[in-house]
Amino acid sequence: MFGAEGVHSLNRRLLAVILSMLVVIGFGFRVSGLNAEGLSEDELNKLNAVADYRAHGITSANGEHPFVMKVLLTISVIGAEKWNQTSCAAANPALKVRAESALRLPGAVFGALSIALLFLIASELFGVEIGLLAAALWTFDPLTIGFNRIAKEDTFLVFFFLLANVFWLRSQRIAESHERQPELLYWATAVSFGAMIASKYVPQMLVVSLAYYYTFQAIPETRWRLKKKRFLIFFSLIGVSFLFFNPPIFLPGTWRAIFSFANYKSLGHDSYEFMGRLYSHRVTDWLKGEPWYFYLVLIAVKEPLLVLLGFILGAGALLRKQCGDGRYFLFFWFFSWTLVFIFAGGKFTRYSTSLLPAIMITAAIGIHLAARAFAGLCARLAGNKRVKLLARAVLAMTVIISALWSTADAWPHYRLHMNALGGAGSAGFYFPQDEFYDAYMRDALNEIARRARPGARVASELPTVSVYYAQQANRSDLICLNLSDPNDLQKLTSDDFVIDGQGRTYFSNQAILLRLRKASRPAFTISVGATPAADVYVMDQNALEALRGTAQR
Repeated sequence: MFGAEGVHSLNRRLLAVILSMLVVIGFGFRVSGLNAEGLSEDELNKLNAVADYRAHGITSANGEHPFVMKVLLTISVIGAEKWNQTSCAAANPALKVRAESALRLPGAVFGALSIALLFLIASELFGVEIGLLAAALWTFDPLTIGFNRIAKEDTFLVFFFLLANVFWLRSQRIAESHERQPELLYWATAVSFGAMIASKYVPQMLVVSLAYYYTFQAIPETRWRLKKKRFLIFFSLIGVSFLFFNPPIFLPGTWRAIFSFANYKSLGHDSYEFMGRLYSHRVTDWLKGEPWYFYLVLIAVKEPLLVLLGFILGAGALLRKQCGDGRYFLFFWFFSWTLVFIFAGGKFTRYSTSLLPAIMITAAIGIHLAARAFAGLCARLAGNKRVKLLARAVLAMTVIISALWSTADAWPHYRLHMNALGGAGSAGFYFPQDEFYDAYMRDALNEIARRARPGARVASELPTVSVYYAQQANRSDLICLNLSDPNDLQKLTSDDFVIDGQGRTYFSNQAILLRLRKASRPAFTISVGATPAADVYVMDQNALEALRGTAQR
């Protein structure tokens, strides 16, 4: 992987130092301020699954999602509790690890380690310079960092997909060069793919690697051939490793949870707000659900502008043969991902995590080509070819520094980052549910706990999160209700509370909230960073009439 043919002017030791620095810096951005935001509804479900594992062993808790991430979260939470019991943590309360940080730490670790894997893949396909550029872009990309900092499966899916393809692409090189037998790399690829599927049920990602493999099979000179027996072993290993990494799949409760999820029986909410409009949120709504251009808008308004420009240049360059055969890997990556995610009616921004490595590699190609053109221009203007290397480095560093600046400016609320195209003042407008990701609930409940009378009711779209943070604030007496439940609305009385959170408007509560906003003014507003995230209303007669009048219609 660090062969001399790819290193050129960089020796292995320097390359290792640079990569190590990127991983450490990337981890720093991902781990710093992990507890700055409260838990989301999804993350609380994971915390409850961890508690269930600890109480009963391996169970079907949160069974619609596979096991790998949940076992890592369990290890992290137990480790955090052990650390908090040490004398060092007892003497320095600031060193104690909160549940929010413990849950999010594994994603931060695996997101940072993916930097090295992305370098290995990009350098295998396009050379070490593009590999370093892609790794640096992943290190400092605010969108990527934001997704790596939530306790969801996508980061782990990406890690094992990249790991599998490190082995896969390496096996191609070894098979073609006759360096040694590549069988061990085939089997390592298969085991990694099994872990990938046990991280998130997206086996479609296998298509990328297999389609790339079959691209070369019609060429007579190709030596990279597994043949039937090896392929049988290959897919058997994928299956065995999937079962090994996902033992809850043997439990009937897991299958009930999966079927319930697939049939939308456990679907928590009926819609998704995108650019101020509500859309149906079921996968099988296809083009009648969230718009097909959802992810295009995401990349356009969230990626740093120079990275976005590099991606556009790189996408055009991929159509040229000069990019080599590695471009086919990216073609299949974009194509497969598009088929799986673009046309589905239900979308979340975090689903783009599995596409972002391909975007970073493509952007690196564009930056590389732009740097070469800029270096040639500088050499002609200066009449000295020696300035080429400096010019290329300057342009590449300009792009990387711009990404670093965007990330530093967004800290610690990276998901709210907006580029100039999206508008700095538009944070929380395009994808409010995913941008805020319930980050305001902890602060909202803390303030309500301070103000509320004993036994007060709190209505929101996140009653389980409300219960959790009410207990954390030593207010177990608070009664947490579901805002979309008409029966719960009838229980509200004067001096009770309603939380109107950004991104938590649905078909089920839209009319209710519109009437409430017209009839009453919020008692206080919770912000995430500088961005207003939730209005909290204290019920009076006007507010109650607005809620109940809508509920009775």
